[in-house]
Amino acid sequence: MFTAGPPSHSLLRLPLLQLLLLVVQAVGRGLGRASPAGGPLEDVVIERYHIPRACPREVQMGDFVRYHYNGTFEDGKKFDSSYDRNTLVAIVVGVGRLITGMDRGLMGMCVNERRRLIVPPHLGYGSIGLAGLIPPDATLYFDVVLLDVWNKEDTVQVSTLLRLPHCPRMVQDGDFVRYHYNGTLLDGTSFDTSYGRGGTYDTYVGSGWLIKGMDQGLLGMCPGERRKIIIPPFLAYGEKGYGTVIPPQASLVFHVLLIDVHNPKDTVQLETLELPPGCVRRAGAGDFMRYHYNGSLMDGTLFDSSYSRNHTYNTYIGQGYIIPGMDQGLQGACMGERRRITIPPHLAYGENGTDSIGFLQGSAPLLPFCSGEAQPTPEFGEGGWLWKNRTSISSGPSCAGSLRDKIPGSAVLIFNVHVIDFHNPADVVEIRTLSRPSETCNETTKLGDFVRYHYNCSLLDGTQLFTSHDYGAPQEATLGANKVIEGLDMGLQGMCVGERRQLIVPPHLAHGESGARGVPGSAVLLFEVELVSREDGLPTGYLFVWHEDPPANLFEDMDLNKDGEVPPEEFSTFIKAQVSEGKGRLMPGQDPEKTIGDMFQNQDRNQDGKITVEELKLKSDEDEERVHEEL
Repeated sequence: MFTAGPPSHSLLRLPLLQLLLLVVQAVGRGLGRASPAGGPLEDVVIERYHIPRACPREVQMGDFVRYHYNGTFEDGKKFDSSYDRNTLVAIVVGVGRLITGMDRGLMGMCVNERRRLIVPPHLGYGSIGLAGLIPPDATLYFDVVLLDVWNKEDTVQVSTLLRLPHCPRMVQDGDFVRYHYNGTLLDGTSFDTSYGRGGTYDTYVGSGWLIKGMDQGLLGMCPGERRKIIIPPFLAYGEKGYGTVIPPQASLVFHVLLIDVHNPKDTVQLETLELPPGCVRRAGAGDFMRYHYNGSLMDGTLFDSSYSRNHTYNTYIGQGYIIPGMDQGLQGACMGERRRITIPPHLAYGENGTDSIGFLQGSAPLLPFCSGEAQPTPEFGEGGWLWKNRTSISSGPSCAGSLRDKIPGSAVLIFNVHVIDFHNPADVVEIRTLSRPSETCNETTKLGDFVRYHYNCSLLDGTQLFTSHDYGAPQEATLGANKVIEGLDMGLQGMCVGERRQLIVPPHLAHGESGARGVPGSAVLLFEVELVSREDGLPTGYLFVWHEDPPANLFEDMDLNKDGEVPPEEFSTFIKAQVSEGKGRLMPGQDPEKTIGDMFQNQDRNQDGKITVEELKLKSDEDEERVHEEL
């Protein structure tokens, strides 16, 4: 609508209206009609019967005006009307191109004001009149409505109606802008609107694509700002107008809402909103990250939020799975950091935008674009758009709908991101010793040891998951027996009793991509552990070991009543005696009765409820026999 090129068709230029032009020939001063007091009128009589509430400017000498009128005689007979010709009068006031009475009658008039003028003959066509149309000494009656006024010295008038507290950038020449507008003539007649087309008007500023006045009026504007821009005709469509909607010599009024602005040379803009203390590692290409985000357009319109799904967005960064701008914007972030990432369209969804929001050059979606039960509340603060009522993360369902069904073409995207955690597939368990006992530690935990320990487990954002203190007793485990996640098993090795450690366990050494009950998928886990006790473990496959050589006549010692067979009661009594005398030990961490029962079942080969001398064999002897059989 605002192209500066020639329109497809234009209105013909108006001829000078002879009835209103000052006759060049000498005009005698007519006596005119009687004034209300009984004498002839000395000047124009002006009745302002409609005055608009707002009058930003009044007609002055030398102004260019556009107006409609009806002209009648005293008896009401019409002699001329611009309405009959459906053509406004467009002319300069006060330079001798109108009859003197009209020149005077228009002075001080406001746009949309209506006046009745009584023009005496000496200020009209005098004693000569106008042959065939206006008799000599005729008093003229005009009903006038002013529709436009401007001056060749005018400039573009800009009024800021609304400006947001935070202005990330202002429009400059060469920028690409997206804005909505309503366009009217100075009298309020609408000629165009972007809102009716369902999309913004998108163009470059200062590159000749717009009328000059709009180019000027947009400069310095901030996203989300509303402006009223008044453009004189010589900075708009001038003498030709535009088609049938904009008359020649028309001032234009635009109410503009700037949606966003960017420059083709723009890069990703980063703003750190919150940086946790003690950041020792920053995200890099190849890392897998879990983060929350709110996505909005530059005017604050929310188009998506991970908080509404109560679930983080999880992806690799720097590998093309997400739009390039987000790939760049997430690198260098710390765990727990909050940052604002502003992405120009050429690093987001480009000129075409997207209707489905979520799929780009890679196979993974940038934004699943779902809405959950609870929506975050946008609130404009000192740093821009912030979000309240954030919910905690969980491994809930991922998709149901979207907050906005598409991202417009050429849209600048703003993401407020909270980095929950990140890791690399090559990461190992990070171990930090918090405290160690003051006494000398001669023995540390190793594979096979039975350990008791207290722990607190949380996500890296501080979300508490589990703690042994809820159970009132330490956790028990045999190291290397696959009873705990691999990363925790590794972190518990090499500890002294009484030692406290902090462990950071990457997901491939924890619960992996799927997570577990209460643990989100791909979550990095933070443990604080304290070793309470340790016991030497048993070799794999053993339920009992001797501290010294076993008795030479093992069966005879075990057969307490010497009847040549060992029932469960005798077996249990014998094993417990060996443990109490320190001659051997059972597998730690299990119920002794169950362990002894398992041992009896292993020796009772024929399952007849008693052990004979032929059945009784040490495990070391069984292993040796098995080797010989294999050989």
